[in-house]
Amino acid sequence: MTQLNQTHDAQLTSWVPSAQALGCDFPIQNLPFGRFQIQAKQDDWRIGVAIGDQILDLRSALSVVAWPAEVARMLGPLAAGDLNAHMAESSVNRSALRAALSTSLQTGSAHQAALAKCLVAQSDAQMSVPCRIGDYTDFFTSIHHATSVGKLFRPDNPLLPNYKYVPIGYHGRASSINVSGTNFKRPLGQILPPGQETPVFAPSKRLDYELELAAYIRASNVQGEPISMVDAEDALFGLGLLNDWSARDVQAWEYQPLGPFLAKSFASTVSPWVVTMEALAPFRLPFTRAEGDPQPMPYLTSKANSDSGAINITLEVWLQTKTMADAGAPAARLSTSNFAEASYWTLAQLVAHHTVNGCNLQVGDMFGSGTQSGPKLDEGGSLLELSKGGKQPVELPNGERRTFLEDGDTVILRGYCQSPDGSPSHVRIGLGEVRATVLPARVG
Repeated sequence: MTQLNQTHDAQLTSWVPSAQALGCDFPIQNLPFGRFQIQAKQDDWRIGVAIGDQILDLRSALSVVAWPAEVARMLGPLAAGDLNAHMAESSVNRSALRAALSTSLQTGSAHQAALAKCLVAQSDAQMSVPCRIGDYTDFFTSIHHATSVGKLFRPDNPLLPNYKYVPIGYHGRASSINVSGTNFKRPLGQILPPGQETPVFAPSKRLDYELELAAYIRASNVQGEPISMVDAEDALFGLGLLNDWSARDVQAWEYQPLGPFLAKSFASTVSPWVVTMEALAPFRLPFTRAEGDPQPMPYLTSKANSDSGAINITLEVWLQTKTMADAGAPAARLSTSNFAEASYWTLAQLVAHHTVNGCNLQVGDMFGSGTQSGPKLDEGGSLLELSKGGKQPVELPNGERRTFLEDGDTVILRGYCQSPDGSPSHVRIGLGEVRATVLPARVG
């Protein structure tokens, strides 16, 4: 588990003024990685670090500062746009690069004049998916989401008996993962209309979002050699936000007996920034189970996981309809939840369980946390829950109503960490946002 160090000091400030702005997602204590190119130039992709509303271009930074040899070596692949290479570095090396970047961006840094020329406004950057994602696994970690959805389909038996013993997941589709800002067409598929016995082929009428976290894997294990709980935390590189769009009517017809397929593979959207596990260290919390619940099996247990396996991350869903956008009205917040409260399993447990059968992970693999819903009725991480399966429309501030998404709707996910009591003991760390707009289905 990452220990706190000088990069977490809440008193640190940056010579980049916007890094100190109220509510800033990217203060100097964060320093997340993203892959970008400058829009106006459409040049080669490179990795940058977000600081305030700017990006430190690591390709330019490599050439203007006399970095220590080991830091310069690690900056090489990042300058070439290869985040995977840095993910595979040891925790000691990754921490050393973070410390060097933090020192260079601090107020009073001797590198300010040189690095100021390496800043790119985020508004001028074209972002991509942050790393090469080889495989994608989506989990089902929120017990509140599992229970709420289960009640819609199995009122007398909402939570299946295996849920409290095994992290449930399925293998997703990496090829249709897109970066925030990438809009997508409403999917087509087979749907069984109510009261009919024969399906129809049509655009989904029950299109939904799912509020999730994306966890990026930095370790590769040999096939047949599981990653134990002792090593599972070090297999995690960092977190982003994930919207795993879902066609609920397509899903209802196809999911038995093998689970989700076309209802999930048409689009998934991730945030452009990966917040490292080191940056999240101040927000770790003990992992506990409710009294009376079964304790995890030994292969899913460790002292470190019990002491600080959970992470205090506030998650939000916002919706802006086309009518709202045309009128200049802001997005409306639909729900909020917290990862530490919502998730029944920790990220380390997901790693250990995924590999316990000998499955080999690879650098850049991505885990979806599953929909992060809280225990309260207004904390659902999907419209399926908020609208009670489409039976109770959600009221928007302008009088519009939604049971599921309509064409032109823009969904925005946001996430951030802050001290539980609101004290300034740790600076707020943001995950940025994920946004995308639903376009009409393909015609013909």
